[in-house]
Amino acid sequence: MTADDTFGRLDDDDYPAYTMGRAAEMLGTTQGFLRAIGEHRLITPLRSAGGHRRYSRYQLRIAARARELVDHGTPIEAACRIVILEDQLSEAQRLNAEYRRATESANPTAAA
Repeated sequence: MTADDTFGRLDDDDYPAYTMGRAAEMLGTTQGFLRAIGEHRLITPLRSAGGHRRYSRYQLRIAARARELVDHGTPIEAACRIVILEDQLSEAQRLNAEYRRATESANPTAAA
């Protein structure tokens, strides 16, 4: 991969650009917290060639939401489940809106 490829991918929300240390620093949490939410299958970091965990911006947003819940007293297991369900609901709503737009554009008289 060339430097141009890497810089172009930094805009990609799913590109694993952050090391565990940097991710923990950005979230204001510990590396242990990141390991714990990984154990609860909230996020699965990619591994570098050397086996180090790498996180994407999308994963950091998910981890930040879990940390917010834990900071308010929610047990980590419950926080992970809540965030997973929130993410699934958001995706389902996005797909429903996409389906509605496609249906309306295919049959404009039905929308009126």
